[in-house]
Amino acid sequence: MAKYYNEPSHTFSEYLLIPGYTGPDNIPENVSLKTPLVKYKKGEKPAITLNVPMVSAVMQSVSGDRLGIALAKEGGISFIYGNQTIAEEAAMVAKVKNYKAGFVISDSNIKPDASLNDVLALIHETGHSTVAVTSDGTSSGELLGIITSRDYRVSRMKGTELVRDFMTPREKLIVGDRNTTLSSANDIIWDNKLNQLPVVDDQNHLMYLVFRKDYDSHKQNPNELQDEEKRLMVGAGINSRDYKERIPALVNAGVDCLVIDSSEGYSVWQAETIQWVREKYGDTVKIGAGNIVDGEGFRYLAEAGADFVKIGIGGGSICITRETKGIGRGQATAVIDVAKERDKYFEETGIYVPICSDGGIVYDYHITLALAMGADFVMLGRYFSRFEEAPGQKLVINGNTVKEYWGEGSARARNWGRYDLGQGKKLSFEEGVDSYVPYAGLLKDNVAMTTLKVKATMCNCGAFNIPELQEKAKLTLVSSTSIVEGGAHDVIVKNNDNSYNK
Repeated sequence: MAKYYNEPSHTFSEYLLIPGYTGPDNIPENVSLKTPLVKYKKGEKPAITLNVPMVSAVMQSVSGDRLGIALAKEGGISFIYGNQTIAEEAAMVAKVKNYKAGFVISDSNIKPDASLNDVLALIHETGHSTVAVTSDGTSSGELLGIITSRDYRVSRMKGTELVRDFMTPREKLIVGDRNTTLSSANDIIWDNKLNQLPVVDDQNHLMYLVFRKDYDSHKQNPNELQDEEKRLMVGAGINSRDYKERIPALVNAGVDCLVIDSSEGYSVWQAETIQWVREKYGDTVKIGAGNIVDGEGFRYLAEAGADFVKIGIGGGSICITRETKGIGRGQATAVIDVAKERDKYFEETGIYVPICSDGGIVYDYHITLALAMGADFVMLGRYFSRFEEAPGQKLVINGNTVKEYWGEGSARARNWGRYDLGQGKKLSFEEGVDSYVPYAGLLKDNVAMTTLKVKATMCNCGAFNIPELQEKAKLTLVSSTSIVEGGAHDVIVKNNDNSYNK
């Protein structure tokens, strides 16, 4: 006979935190959000500790190298999406690892035989007015010239003019070399009254751009997540199919942590993948696994050797796994259940395996709830997809600026490696949707506000760090009517555009 759970599973929106005693020192600036990313033994320190409990999802529309850099600078870590060629993913990892403060990898690049119309379309897409002209149109091709707004006038040109005919050519450019420091780059910019300085290698291949406007903006980020060599840290997603070829390439690129990207992780294939990593690399390569929704699934992956375990099936905003397969669990209940098993496993073995809540986060306070329920950190997709640094295209629809956001189980992503159960390289049916999300600006500004909210709530609970929050938290289920009560109600709310909604 099937096993039945008598209690319904719940979501984060069905819970609230009961405030605890707030002392005079319980202010946000005294709260630490440091949390372990990977497992460690009792009495020891984890090999990787996050400075904020936020990681980005293994998704094409979320975790590219730009977002990887931006999130690491704020103290979290991105898991570069694996649904691309091995070489492409390794290149993204390398870009994050090779990043230097103030040195920007150009994301607006074009070939010399393109037209002015192509340049204008590229500027519209990226929002950046400086375009590098390279031999192959990539950010690392041979530098042939630069285009800025000074090089063309739309009102006096047809649009069909070729880039090579109106760009500022390489021989007229002042450039830096691979030994150029940020200080010397800024000196060159100011001494020559430049707006930007291209930095090239010995073969004249473009490496970075340094901008005049960034002179004062690259101060030390106190939460920056760095490795022992002071490089930004970055993760990468893999699948349980081509891992024997993909992992060595990612390791060579400098990846700090891997995660097996799968819609359902309680499987022999994940155990085999972890076993292969341990046999080849021992504990030097860190690898997370998942996703699971109960203690049994956690125990299986922990015993298989996972460095952390991800929780969540069907709770993502673009995920329809529950609709198509009928599997999953309310995210809050799943986190609570797995956290109990994690603590039990720690008591038995002395090994602490961090757990990650992946999905189900709608509001910022849901992050605090997930942490209070036992999660060590959260993985976010929709949240990060809204930002300037996410890979999705920025569009204006009905007067509103949005970004594209699509699920890995959608036909657009075609991520067979994440969902395939042996039927071949295809998606038999969709488990995700293609959508838009409201554009929210820069990652830095949004993460700062979100973490401030988390810290403020922790202060209300009398907690100075995440373990203390988990120890002191008092959680209550709420009724549907009290959820309504918790928002604005019985008033006419004035919007910022001076229109009104009830």
